[in-house]
Amino acid sequence: MSRVAVKRRILRVKDTARTRRIDSLAAEEPLEIRLDGTPLTVTMRTPGDDFDLAAGFLVSEGAVGSADDIATIRYCAGGTVDGGNTYNVLDVRLAPGLEAPAPRNFYTTSSCGVCGKASLEAVRTVARWSAGDDPVELAQSVVVTLPDRLRAAQRVFDRTGGLHAAGLFTADGEPLCVREDVGRHNAVDKLLGWALRDGRLPLRGTVLMVSGRASFELVQKAVMGGVPALAAVSAPSSLAVELAAEEGLTLIGFLRGDSMNVYTGERRLCEGAPSPGLRNAGSVATGVTREGDGSPATEPPPRSGGHQHVTSGVGNGSAGARPPG
Repeated sequence: MSRVAVKRRILRVKDTARTRRIDSLAAEEPLEIRLDGTPLTVTMRTPGDDFDLAAGFLVSEGAVGSADDIATIRYCAGGTVDGGNTYNVLDVRLAPGLEAPAPRNFYTTSSCGVCGKASLEAVRTVARWSAGDDPVELAQSVVVTLPDRLRAAQRVFDRTGGLHAAGLFTADGEPLCVREDVGRHNAVDKLLGWALRDGRLPLRGTVLMVSGRASFELVQKAVMGGVPALAAVSAPSSLAVELAAEEGLTLIGFLRGDSMNVYTGERRLCEGAPSPGLRNAGSVATGVTREGDGSPATEPPPRSGGHQHVTSGVGNGSAGARPPG
């Protein structure tokens, strides 16, 4: 089994029956991200798609906006006392002339994507692209299918029941990329990093679907990636709604079955088919390829040069818990 899940012997109790069994747990390990050898932040994450995570984190911080802004990403050796590599330390080299973001004050937990920020004003990063300028229209009949489409792409959640998921879809509901992680913000950063390294930013004409609630940091990350619409199966926070309204983002919560709450940007949601030319404005066509679970590498893979594909990485915890038996 890969590092995204680990096995542990447990005691299973059901009524009066007690049995011993092997259970699969979602892996959680620290990842230290360095810039030019200087520690930037430490995040608790599910191993896999680490290069995308680091790149997406820098997108969220406003430090990079294209693949050309990153020279290299590599794992750092010597992570153990005997000199072995834990694959839990990454060093990112920015292109010459780019200014590195300030180091985080504290490590980032798997539940919080803005830990260590000095103030709320520091979180409101200036975006490179305007979500409000994206004219894409979304058919209600398509939006209601996104939770099931996201759930169908979650490979590790089926084994562990303990991961969040984030999926990027075209306005027609076709999946572009799905990422899973113990941290909901990490899953989104992995998406943004994939998009950056594949030359897809800004993500115009797309919908970001997340498995949990729509928190402030997830809205911020969507805005930083140029995503015009964010949908969640659970509730948004008040600050998330405030930021979405300010930035022109369509924010949908409680997307379950055939119902949803539209908090901002309702102009994009239409009952019938979208207007010609607006359905997939700015989006890309898709085919299907599958990635592995994030096996270690030393350098980022080459940019795709516009090749179009769906990529599925490490999954959710919102579409119902995995049955224990």
